[in-house]
Amino acid sequence: MSHVENGEWVMYGLPWNDPGRIRSWQELEEWIDKVGFVPLFRNEVKGFSVEEHTSTRYWWTGSRKEDPWEWREIIAANRKVAYGKFFDGKAGFLSLAWLPYFANYRRNGYDFDARWQDGLASRREKRIMDFYLGEDENGDAVFRDERILATELKKKAGFGKGGEKNFPGILTGLQMQTYLVISDFRRRENKRGEEYGMAVSIPLPPETLWGYETVTAAYSEDPQVSRERIAEHIRAMYPNASEKDIDRLVGK
Repeated sequence: MSHVENGEWVMYGLPWNDPGRIRSWQELEEWIDKVGFVPLFRNEVKGFSVEEHTSTRYWWTGSRKEDPWEWREIIAANRKVAYGKFFDGKAGFLSLAWLPYFANYRRNGYDFDARWQDGLASRREKRIMDFYLGEDENGDAVFRDERILATELKKKAGFGKGGEKNFPGILTGLQMQTYLVISDFRRRENKRGEEYGMAVSIPLPPETLWGYETVTAAYSEDPQVSRERIAEHIRAMYPNASEKDIDRLVGK
């Protein structure tokens, strides 16, 4: 949902002195694990976001202690929950208890190599995933632990000037399908080794971080059953959420 109202950017959070306000990245991580999954920013389901459970005072200040925008970097690197663009192409968090259900539904039960073989993945998606997927001596799929900045991945996968188009969109789509998550953030370095600019994400397959068995633990379940689990969890937490709004966040 757009945060621009009357030409101004508006944030929706709790007062600084609200006792229910999330006050640290540790509290946020614990809350995510408790509620199961949550978008980062306000959306159509009122109250269903990190934004609405934190104060607006320190967003984008760069304070590692107080800024929820910085907390997302810390939490992604801590790897106790998954971070990525999981909700209508926008950022959010998944607990490791709920990640398998999202993976089963969003992938429709397909590992990426099987999706490609069945003609369901695009060539541009494969160019990115080929960087992370390989085969062992028995021909079985393995996941490479290639921790590079998304800006470098873009070059190595052949996107950019004179190459493939829409790298951000393809990368977002792979996160929506849970084939990739954001494992960390780092700043770029100049020739003198000095960091500069905004932090850049480091994508990785979730299997690299938590193991294949963890990520695919719900594969035995029909993907639509997993989808209904997710939707019902939102209904239970937010009874006023409309089916249209749930469909937008979860997918149909």
